[in-house]
Amino acid sequence: MAELALEDGTIWYETTGEGPPLVFVHGGWLNGRTWRSQVEHFADEYRIVTVDVRGHGYTGSTDVGRYSIELFADDLEAVCAELDLERPVLCGLSLGSMVVQEYLARHPDRATGAILAGALRSMPSMAVPPAMKPFLSPTPALTTTLSTLGPTATFRSMLGSIRATTGGRWLTVDPAVRAEALEAVGDVSPTEFRKVFDALYRYDPPDLSNVKTPTLVMHGDREAPIVARQGRRIATMVDRGRRIVVDDAGHLVNQDRPAAFNAESEAFLSELDAGIGSESTAA
Repeated sequence: MAELALEDGTIWYETTGEGPPLVFVHGGWLNGRTWRSQVEHFADEYRIVTVDVRGHGYTGSTDVGRYSIELFADDLEAVCAELDLERPVLCGLSLGSMVVQEYLARHPDRATGAILAGALRSMPSMAVPPAMKPFLSPTPALTTTLSTLGPTATFRSMLGSIRATTGGRWLTVDPAVRAEALEAVGDVSPTEFRKVFDALYRYDPPDLSNVKTPTLVMHGDREAPIVARQGRRIATMVDRGRRIVVDDAGHLVNQDRPAAFNAESEAFLSELDAGIGSESTAA
């Protein structure tokens, strides 16, 4: 692992391999290890960078009192600048997909391509109009639950709530992947858990209609329906977007079906290398 010191904290990241840059941003309350299968698969041909977002993994807590997706995107830009990455391919999972979308909205043609796994625009059970969010915030109740139950039990409760609200399978279809995710959640402190939740809740997603970056949106076929709808919208909004559904996979599609995820990603990357990403169509 390497570290990037900022004024308000230290961002930890890891680099593996050599070649064109391929940068991975994990999901909420997880860490860079969720990309283990992708790192092993692509490190022979790409320079792989995995980032631990603030509040997660080795990065852990930082001095900022309130997090935001915009701040996480600032950190992604800082890591890319530190490593002098020119036109990287960005791959984000869940929360990480939001971070990549924010980056793309700021820099519509700076990335070579983007892969958005379990892609979403807002938290499934928190899709309320931005103007109403300050009045309907669940953060105070969440803070009480965290202090009573702790992060892991709170996360379990959230999973049940999202599943009941959406009527769809959430997170993963693999018990081993679920256990690993819960272990990662347990490494997040209650304070950092709340700050990350607040960032997800408050996020007002950007307009992506000006984005020219070829973008692949990937969901599992057992994804929550509301998230799948958000993914379809992303693929339609982006000028060079398309969406793929992976069989027998949930929200953590890259871990449920790593071989299928890697194969679809490899085909997309090959198109980018061949310069034909502009021919992709939204689905």
